[in-house]
Amino acid sequence: MPVTSPPRAWAEIDLGAIRHNLNVVKQAAKGEYYMPVVKAAAYGHGLEQVCRTLDSEGIAFFGVANVGEARRISQAGCRTRPYILGPAFPEEREEIVLNGWRSFISTIEEAVHYNSLARLYGKTLPIHISVDTGMGRGGFLPDQLEELLSRLGELDSLYMEGLGAHLPCADEDREITLRQIARFEQMAARIREKLPLKYCHLANSAASLDYEIPSNNMCRPGLVLYGFSPIPSPWAAQLKPAMALFSRLTVARTLPEGHGISYGGTFVTDHPTRVATVGIGYADGYVRSLAHKGARVMVDGVSCPLLGRVTMDQIMVDVSRVPHPEPGMTVEIMGPNIPVTELAEKAGTISWEIFTGIGPRVPRHYIH
Repeated sequence: MPVTSPPRAWAEIDLGAIRHNLNVVKQAAKGEYYMPVVKAAAYGHGLEQVCRTLDSEGIAFFGVANVGEARRISQAGCRTRPYILGPAFPEEREEIVLNGWRSFISTIEEAVHYNSLARLYGKTLPIHISVDTGMGRGGFLPDQLEELLSRLGELDSLYMEGLGAHLPCADEDREITLRQIARFEQMAARIREKLPLKYCHLANSAASLDYEIPSNNMCRPGLVLYGFSPIPSPWAAQLKPAMALFSRLTVARTLPEGHGISYGGTFVTDHPTRVATVGIGYADGYVRSLAHKGARVMVDGVSCPLLGRVTMDQIMVDVSRVPHPEPGMTVEIMGPNIPVTELAEKAGTISWEIFTGIGPRVPRHYIH
């Protein structure tokens, strides 16, 4: 008879919270169109499950990183088209054309290639123009737009559906962001002299909550979709975190004074200490940089500090204040008592990296 082992670590995903958070963004941004960003497995929450949840929420596109993610959304039966936020390799463009997926151009060479493929298959391909207002990752620069506009007549199999750019500092530097918004507005106005664009999109999570962008009519919520605001905002209190991460105690022992814990012996007990091993490590996404930074877990309602270095599959914590620590007890790694922002701050990183780093061997359990 096969034996089913309980997971050592697992994540619980509240899909209702994700729907709720999208509606919060809609109230805050008051946009016309929305593109939920679901790249990187929906920030670790599960690509197919999140897309199926939002597919009937009246959105324009799903924002993905590459053709592989676009393919998975289509295979999941979603009606909403994927929008590929990263540049496609030349050999990927044919699949984009055949499926009518959305992508962007940031060079004349891309535009010519997409046009030739669309013409080959007798299609008119909707595509978006990417402009670079300061991100430096791709897109037409202001002085490159004229060549594109002058060659529109050659691109008769492309429908220039939209215009987009990205804000790199909306959660950090308001002055830089305002300059980039002004640059985007100038470029949008020049393009609209020749093209009746349906979509203009610059607003990421931070900009959706905190900036006025006159030409922006499509918002791209990312982190806020999963329950956290990247900036202080009155709307932050209305967001609901969608993910909680748990593990279990595997063993609990009392170690004597002077006993080393974990690799390198960087932590040594200074008194007899009740120490428990927890079945999660950096291979699961509990990052190694959390060691010696005041990180903690919750066991039976008690905050228990991390001891020593994080190992690949396990961590050790001080459970001296837990009344009866026993193997199998549930441990909150991240959740109602330990928000992702706390883990990110202690690890010296960002919430995005914590979410997307939760590994594939951590099963996701969905609450509908």
